[in-house]
Amino acid sequence: MRKNMTEDTDQGEDTSVPIDVESDQATPRDRLEGGAERAVEQLDRSVVDLLAWLLDTETRSRIYVYLRSEPDSTSEEVAEGTGLYPSTVREALAELHEEEIVTREKREHEGAGNNPFAYRAIPPSDLVGRMVSQVQDQLNTLVNLDTYLDDDEPTTDEEPITISVDDPDDREDAGSDDDEADDERDP
Repeated sequence: MRKNMTEDTDQGEDTSVPIDVESDQATPRDRLEGGAERAVEQLDRSVVDLLAWLLDTETRSRIYVYLRSEPDSTSEEVAEGTGLYPSTVREALAELHEEEIVTREKREHEGAGNNPFAYRAIPPSDLVGRMVSQVQDQLNTLVNLDTYLDDDEPTTDEEPITISVDDPDDREDAGSDDDEADDERDP
């Protein structure tokens, strides 16, 4: 892996010199920083892969991540920020809006012309909650497969599998309530 390192010259100028962080010339700090960069890249890649699975395509996942980091962006800003073609972004945003994964509002600006939409992605916990509901339904159908294959009409909609997703904000609130309850019990 190559990394640009800055060296001071006699004239006080900074120059970038590529250093292979796996070579003998690399300092321990260079190797650690290189390893950290690879770890972040791998994490970023795995998050994008997971979102691509949840949202059907890498394009949609890149748009989702961009809107989580830059809410209230226009389609042009999303295209510029993701490096995707503007027409691809507009099409994906329309689909994501229809599926209620992103919201949009008219952005007001001065002057003549169109007021573009500003887009915002739903929180990840909401996205996961929607996906979990679909997975839960599919798993319950599978668990009840014998009932369906035996041509028996299920007497009730048996759902032996229940998956729940807690909102991170709710967990923090619940944790503080538990702490208060513990304090009340302690002598």
